[in-house]
Amino acid sequence: MIKTFRVWAPLPEKVEVRVGADLFPMGKDANEWWTVVLPSVKPGSDYGFILDGEGPLPDPRSPWQPHGIDGSSRLVDHHDFVWTDANWKAPPLSSAVIYEFHVGTFTPKGTFEAVIEKLDHLVELGVTHVELMPVNEFSGSRGWGYDGVDLFAPHHAYGGPEGLKRLVNACHARGVAVLLDVVYNHLGPAGNYLGKYAPYFTRRYSSPWGQALNFDDVGCGEVRRFFCDNALMWLRDYHFDGLRLDAVHAIFDASAIPFLEQLASEVKQLEAYLNRPLVLIPESDLNDPRLLWSPEHGGFGLNAQWSDDFHHSLHSVLTGERNGYYADFGTLADVGKALRNAYVYAGDYSPFRRRPHGRPPVGLDGNHFLGYLQNHDQVGNRAEGDRSNRLMSVGRLKIGAALVLTSPFIPMLFQGEEWGAATPFLFFTDHQDPKLGQAVREGRRREFAAFGWDPERIPDPQARETFERCKLDWSEPSQPSHADLLDWHRRLIALRQSEAVLRDGRMDRIQTRYDESERWLVVERGPFVVACNLNAAPKTVPLPAGKPQVLMSSVPMESPDRLPPDSVVIMKRE
Repeated sequence: MIKTFRVWAPLPEKVEVRVGADLFPMGKDANEWWTVVLPSVKPGSDYGFILDGEGPLPDPRSPWQPHGIDGSSRLVDHHDFVWTDANWKAPPLSSAVIYEFHVGTFTPKGTFEAVIEKLDHLVELGVTHVELMPVNEFSGSRGWGYDGVDLFAPHHAYGGPEGLKRLVNACHARGVAVLLDVVYNHLGPAGNYLGKYAPYFTRRYSSPWGQALNFDDVGCGEVRRFFCDNALMWLRDYHFDGLRLDAVHAIFDASAIPFLEQLASEVKQLEAYLNRPLVLIPESDLNDPRLLWSPEHGGFGLNAQWSDDFHHSLHSVLTGERNGYYADFGTLADVGKALRNAYVYAGDYSPFRRRPHGRPPVGLDGNHFLGYLQNHDQVGNRAEGDRSNRLMSVGRLKIGAALVLTSPFIPMLFQGEEWGAATPFLFFTDHQDPKLGQAVREGRRREFAAFGWDPERIPDPQARETFERCKLDWSEPSQPSHADLLDWHRRLIALRQSEAVLRDGRMDRIQTRYDESERWLVVERGPFVVACNLNAAPKTVPLPAGKPQVLMSSVPMESPDRLPPDSVVIMKRE
């Protein structure tokens, strides 16, 4: 086949491409793109670029790195895969139940193909959307994926491009939409060759990971094009239904039209072209509604945002933890405010930050926010990867699940949460450079020591055993100690899916009452009432007027207003 090799590379004086054993010179145009057209290149050929005699280096837009971050790139023809989802359209976010998972630990095999074998479990649970943690190429064979470098290449250890397409196709065949977590705020420390090609980085800003990516400095137009094209590729060529944008508060950009606004605009154009809904869901700790407001109202036009304030308020109340950023939370009043307003801090003074934080989310409803009790960060960034079931009773797990799944937010579960998985989710890496591996190991210990955790108890992130411990045990869901919690989640999801009021996102219709000393909370959503007792003793909880019908209770109850310790009841008034 005829193949045009192109690469943007204003920094080197000479660029060549090696295809197999053959070397070809490339010519540069006025926009500093190097190009060569080759008449006979076989599909699946390996190639790499040589910059001023150095290389071959991977293509910045490599579609496949079968030998890892330092190996040759491989050509992929996206037209070769036969899709069977021609009529597929994702369900709206307002009706979504999202399930986040990590491909490498979701199954014993840790591959895209192996995930397909567990999709029926998710369908039976009531999941409508799955969210994959990053799957682009990263260092070694195991890792979270947030230190990726070859952003266009599905990870070789998971099954590469073919395996990923099979997974997305299989999800769509079962009526499940697929979201992908992407990282546009930094690149990993290993295999990062972009700086040799072009000004992908800038010294204008300081990043927690080193040099910041260049979204508003000299040459930023092509850098922004690189990341927009990456997003469009996942949505177009791999048929993803949306992207989760990692830590957008770490994208530094003072442009008149910020990168995120440009990205949202281009995704909307692709949505119209493909005639199926596409969504962008940022993670941000700024409590800034401008991410979600439309450009006409001074915003960026993204679709929904992770809601950490809801998580933090709920987690701190259920566990009693007050360290780190949990110092800003811990009361039932915080839970109530989060349910009514999404942000607990909307311009309020934050003791943890020692400054005012956030802005009121005017004009936004609950369907602009994701609500959760667990996610990869909140579990994996604990020293020992403790899930919620290690930190609270089964009764409180059920309370947490009830408040998440009856909330005005888009609910999200983390892999294994539905049955109270006993396996931890730890931070793990597989850097091949021993010095880098040791630096990660030491940095992790220092980080956790600052939070008061014993550094000696922190598992070695480089050890294979650390990774293996995180793999879900699929024998657990059928065990009596886990089956009850799994049934609780299934019934909660079924209730949410059957009642439009629970999906309408109307935070303005939510009423909350609580007693901090007695430790009870009552949430009203239209005709629905969720009453919780977090006390160690039975408590009489004042219910609203009207004869309630008990729909679900976490334990047997003599009366819906007399709640046993650590229990919750869900009612519907006539």
